[in-house]
Amino acid sequence: MAGLELKSLRKNYGGVEVIKGVDLSIEHGEFVVFVGPSGCGKSTLLRMIAGLEDITGGELRIGDRVVNHVEPRDRGIAMVFQSYALYPHMTVYDNVGFGLKLAKTPKDVRDKKIRDAARILQMEHLLDRKPSQLSGGQRQRVAIGRAIVRQPEVFLFDEPLSNLDAALRVDMRMELSKLHNDLGATMIYVTHDQVEAMTLADKIVVLNAGVVQQVGSPIELYKKPANLFVAGFIGSPKMNFIDVTVQSIDAGTVTIVGKDISPVAIPADASGISVGDTVTLGIRPHELSNASTGSIVGQVMLVERLGNETIVNIALPSGSSWLAVLDGDHRLAIGQSFALAFDANAGIIFDKTGKARHPAG
Repeated sequence: MAGLELKSLRKNYGGVEVIKGVDLSIEHGEFVVFVGPSGCGKSTLLRMIAGLEDITGGELRIGDRVVNHVEPRDRGIAMVFQSYALYPHMTVYDNVGFGLKLAKTPKDVRDKKIRDAARILQMEHLLDRKPSQLSGGQRQRVAIGRAIVRQPEVFLFDEPLSNLDAALRVDMRMELSKLHNDLGATMIYVTHDQVEAMTLADKIVVLNAGVVQQVGSPIELYKKPANLFVAGFIGSPKMNFIDVTVQSIDAGTVTIVGKDISPVAIPADASGISVGDTVTLGIRPHELSNASTGSIVGQVMLVERLGNETIVNIALPSGSSWLAVLDGDHRLAIGQSFALAFDANAGIIFDKTGKARHPAG
């Protein structure tokens, strides 16, 4: 297995730059997830690592080798696509071993590798079946098995679970986590689903418009997002935002006020922020609670009662809306007044450039 180093990696299509100087280190054995909205460049970046897209500029290392101009088959990688791409006339056994057969791997070695992969993926009982006899999750296992037998230095996954239903995606996420633990392999995984990113990754790379917005552990990105984009993308339901005015600045806190919120002091780095500035306050829905003395008061617009929690959509005086996630089941009437309270330490101030102003230290 190997780590990767991306230095100022760029990709142009004609005069359009889609990957804009990505710098990234991936350690041996890490599970790294590229996440971002459609069109952000995450799949293009993965395909550049695979050798399926030419590199316009910069340097890509896999292990100790610069591989910018190395053919895909010689990079020591294996890729699992969104499409299973199985041969319908072949059995699972033959699909998994097809690449080895093309490489003229001795039959006994090929058989051992196929059966070892089947054991790891718990699909020994499927080896004699054809793809038409398999479920979507089983077909994806076969595609992963085909990658495992190559014993690559790096596994690349391009939205491999997006064709599966919600329940099966949860099961396959657990299987991929177990596979990573069992193999100790370097894995790079692309998804637009931030829940997948949060549950699978050792390290998340958030991309937007071909630029890396932040790199860090799932909890780092959730608790200390670098900017408005990351804060709004990571977390489900997404973070609530409102524009507010800086009322005063004290040591380590910024007191904000707005049409939707009474004054509250938020711990923040205030360097470069002045009284009277318009900034953005962000609060995660799970940090809100219902309280008669809450600093935000609105009207209930929609209630989703899920049993273990209740999601409430609240219309604020300015016309914007917030979501609150309350523990347990709550009976609420549409149109009723609803006050929200939160711990000031849970609030995040974003300056006019969108940068998060976390407390110093």
